[in-house]
Amino acid sequence: MTRRQRIIMTVIVVGSLIYIILTQMVHVMGKAPGEPVQHEVRKFCASGPKWNVSLKVNEAILPIIYIVTPTYRRPEMVAELTRLGQTLTMVQRVHWIVAEDSSSCSSVISALLHRLGLPFTHLATPMPEVYRRERYVPRGVSNRRAALQWVLEEGQEHGVLFFLDDDNTIDIRLFDEMRYTQVVSMWPVGLIGDYTVSSPVVREGKVVGFYDGWPAGRKFQVDMAGFAVGVSYLRNQKRPTMPYIAGHEEDGFLKSLNLKLEDIEVKANGCTEVMVWHTRTAKNPTRALRLPPDKHINDNIRALADNMRHMGMIK
Repeated sequence: MTRRQRIIMTVIVVGSLIYIILTQMVHVMGKAPGEPVQHEVRKFCASGPKWNVSLKVNEAILPIIYIVTPTYRRPEMVAELTRLGQTLTMVQRVHWIVAEDSSSCSSVISALLHRLGLPFTHLATPMPEVYRRERYVPRGVSNRRAALQWVLEEGQEHGVLFFLDDDNTIDIRLFDEMRYTQVVSMWPVGLIGDYTVSSPVVREGKVVGFYDGWPAGRKFQVDMAGFAVGVSYLRNQKRPTMPYIAGHEEDGFLKSLNLKLEDIEVKANGCTEVMVWHTRTAKNPTRALRLPPDKHINDNIRALADNMRHMGMIK
């Protein structure tokens, strides 16, 4: 190892230790790190049917799963929500909470949610402007915090909370695995970082650590889609929260639950199978489409462009 590499390694280790120490100090003082320094706006947009109308089986005896999906306006937004939403229509007893990073309610999202027929709650929860100016923006935190508060206030006692981003792909069998979570359950997430996976390390059926390409001083080195939380357990915690600290959202949230490694419930065949992936749809530029005034007067293209603009695909 060269002298430069030793210096870099020392800086990383010292920085990680400082973060851990400060986090614990703030926790002891009764304040969670990364709490908002600016007012959070939360707006209720709409809610959907009590039951999933596409399913015929009596679901009343199953614990409900509250699936939280943050989103924001971009060309891929409707496509990703459509893909994910149609997956969820195949799952029994779910309630989809879609929280968009916007100060107003998007009619295209509301229309999609109503069309799918899933039980849903649609929220508009813009990120406080102060965080948009940071070098590393804590995306999705305001959305998940608002959804977390909704679940704490409105969720059923024997339900389960699960964060599923709109660029995730999930095997519906995973919902059956997480449905009876009492405390916190965990499993691997594929297509993450240098290791191509983020997973708990399991020995004799218990979590003893984490296999993740970005430790960064985190106690819980997990992806947002890699765990679920029992609502009853969540409500028994003094101050469940998610910090506005980019890269430490999951770790900060799980720490706020006073979670111990020995309490984690192992899923996905002892964490040997991948059942959810961070697929990341390719980013498309938001193009401006300007049709010449003398073109497409008598065909469908103008109406098509208007619909694409409504969906956020073009300017």
